Amino acid sequence: MSSTGSTYGDIHRYEPARESTAAAIAIVLLTIVEVVFVFMFTYGLVNGWGLSDTGNMFLGGVLAVIFIDLAFILALYRKEFLPDVMIVKKRRRKWEDLYIREEDVDGTTLGTDAWEQVKRAVYPYYKR
Repeated sequence: MSSTGSTYGDIHRYEPARESTAAAIAIVLLTIVEVVFVFMFTYGLVNGWGLSDTGNMFLGGVLAVIFIDLAFILALYRKEFLPDVMIVKKRRRKWEDLYIREEDVDGTTLGTDAWEQVKRAVYPYYKR
């Protein structure tokens, strides 16, 4: 992958979404199942199913199915209906990640001034 002619923020690759009919039908069916389970969970809460041990576990299972179904809907939507876009980002240099000044990239020489070394060890933000 070469970055010739690419500047920060340019779109490097853009592939439009597939938008398949089968995925749209699957999303509609999963949404219907989602609505049924949400109504079942709400009905169970209103009627006090959560007050018994088995009813509480049943409501927990229904809630788990709701979130798993929602995860499948979102995964299908992301895969089939969102475009694949790659944007060029600026790579920061490693010394910038460590908050080192540009003139200190190569490090400092050892044994220049002992008192300066002590000051720098005691107070790391000491200015020269």
